[in-house]
Amino acid sequence: MKLNVYLETKKSLIDQALENFFVKNRPKKEGPFSLLFEAMHYSLFPGGKRLRPILTCATAEAVGGSTEDVLPIACAIEMIHTYSLIHDDLPPMDDDDYRRGKPSNHIQFGEAVAILAGDALVTEAFALLSQSRNHLKISPELLLEIIEDIGLACGSNGMIGGQFLDIKMKERADEDINYPELEFLYIRKTGNLILTSITSGAKALGADSKQIEALTQYGKNLGLAFQLVDDILDMHDNYRGPLDIRRPHTRAILSIDETRQRTMELASRAIETLKSFDKKADPLREIAHYVVERQQ
Repeated sequence: MKLNVYLETKKSLIDQALENFFVKNRPKKEGPFSLLFEAMHYSLFPGGKRLRPILTCATAEAVGGSTEDVLPIACAIEMIHTYSLIHDDLPPMDDDDYRRGKPSNHIQFGEAVAILAGDALVTEAFALLSQSRNHLKISPELLLEIIEDIGLACGSNGMIGGQFLDIKMKERADEDINYPELEFLYIRKTGNLILTSITSGAKALGADSKQIEALTQYGKNLGLAFQLVDDILDMHDNYRGPLDIRRPHTRAILSIDETRQRTMELASRAIETLKSFDKKADPLREIAHYVVERQQ
């Protein structure tokens, strides 16, 4: 399969679904909330690779469904991811002035509006998930389970907890940080949402327990590999930022070759977990290769 074509096709479908959501919910052009929606839209579009929602779609296909079956879940996950990026860029966090080649949300709209835009995106995401009961062909109990999974992936033991650990770890010297601690942080800050993107797509299509367990292991390996590749790219850039805002990094623990070897092992493990799936899971297999080979 040609993965680049697959990724672009799925990205276009997700972009259109997200735009439809904004068209449906956008206030009047001169209304009291117009600037807030503009700030939300600014960070959500044109967007990045849309990897997380694409994983939701690819997993749905792997268990016999289609992209259209899980679009509301995929869009909600991308809205949550975008909220996290807006907040990560803020001065008290990573203090990044640029995101995806343009000024960060807080540079464009101010810190207060950026915070509210992020808050609105994550809140609207859970509203969209709840509304998907009218679209998804699953029981209310199963939809609640998916919503719970996503909420836990984002919460104090998930993405937000990972960001908290990131902040606290910045206060420590590199030599005081070990790899298991860093991996614990990475799994929560980055890995959990990637994992839940995958399991949500499977559960929405009624995957059985063996399929969900295999996809869970796939997601755990892929999520950690994704963050380690980010470290490799940072090593190539040779930049960690000012001491007061730099983020924890494998550089002080592993060489670039050791980190690359670790990502390759994780990708191989991820692919191995899919051995019981047929060719419909090939996009997931190809995405594992893509994640560890990406250049940006």
